[in-house]
Amino acid sequence: MAVLSRCTEDPGAPARGHVLLVDEPRLLDASTARRRIAGHLTELDVSYPTAPSTPDVALVCDAPEAAARLSGQGVPVVYLHCRHRATELPAVPAVTRLVQRPDWLSALPTTSQGTLNAVQLLAPRRLTRNRSRSGCLVLVSAYEADDAERADFTDTSLRPAAAEAVRRTGHCDVVCDTGFTAVRKALGPVAGVRVHRAADVDFDALHAAAETFLASPTLTAVSLAWARNAPLTLLPPLGPDQRDLADRLRRQVPIEVAEDARRPAVWTPHPGPWAPLEPDDDARREAQRIARRVRQLALIPTAF
Repeated sequence: MAVLSRCTEDPGAPARGHVLLVDEPRLLDASTARRRIAGHLTELDVSYPTAPSTPDVALVCDAPEAAARLSGQGVPVVYLHCRHRATELPAVPAVTRLVQRPDWLSALPTTSQGTLNAVQLLAPRRLTRNRSRSGCLVLVSAYEADDAERADFTDTSLRPAAAEAVRRTGHCDVVCDTGFTAVRKALGPVAGVRVHRAADVDFDALHAAAETFLASPTLTAVSLAWARNAPLTLLPPLGPDQRDLADRLRRQVPIEVAEDARRPAVWTPHPGPWAPLEPDDDARREAQRIARRVRQLALIPTAF
């Protein structure tokens, strides 16, 4: 049995908890969740896996191996299943297990692990959009897609969409989580396109500044458009999980899929499709509520 404790350089200073933030950097939804929750942890000391540390608590987003390792070391883990899955969720050791599953995603597979608390979509901390928006944001998640599927998607869907986005809006920012090098090489000849790695760029800010928005069917994309009540056009899905999410979403709201980027409907999406999903202010505070759980664990020594 080990008891986790904190120490500060100044014994008279208020105690500051120490939280380790871990996510799967190749997964867009995991990077999104970690950033949005971390934005509400400013009163804690924060570290990342590259820095040696002994945290009071760890927030782990879709990185089950890290959760198992930290739990084995006696670190309390708050674990969040971030991405949509069409199959059963994996078992993960943690003191708190959460899954990002908005109410409208009903009748989804659960887990054989036991207690698993569903949370709503994690909204961006800054909800306003720039008044003078321009260009297009294209948000791509190719996590777990094989090389052949990614290559076909890039050639037949992504490159034509990026080229059409530049033609219509002047410039295009493409953000991808997996296969960054291949995407950058494939889109290099398309003038006006900038390609970013999801782990390295603030795509919340890019969305706030963009005139139009195309994205893979992910909870990150839905949360951006839903929270800001902004239009969204889906890119063709990659893999069964994205297909399942796209199908479930389109049963609820009118959203175009960019099978052919030349179709006018791709660039004139429904202006306010999110009313059926009830985007109220309380539902937008989920990241803040998860941060509160992390903070409580960090500030109250926990024995194992």
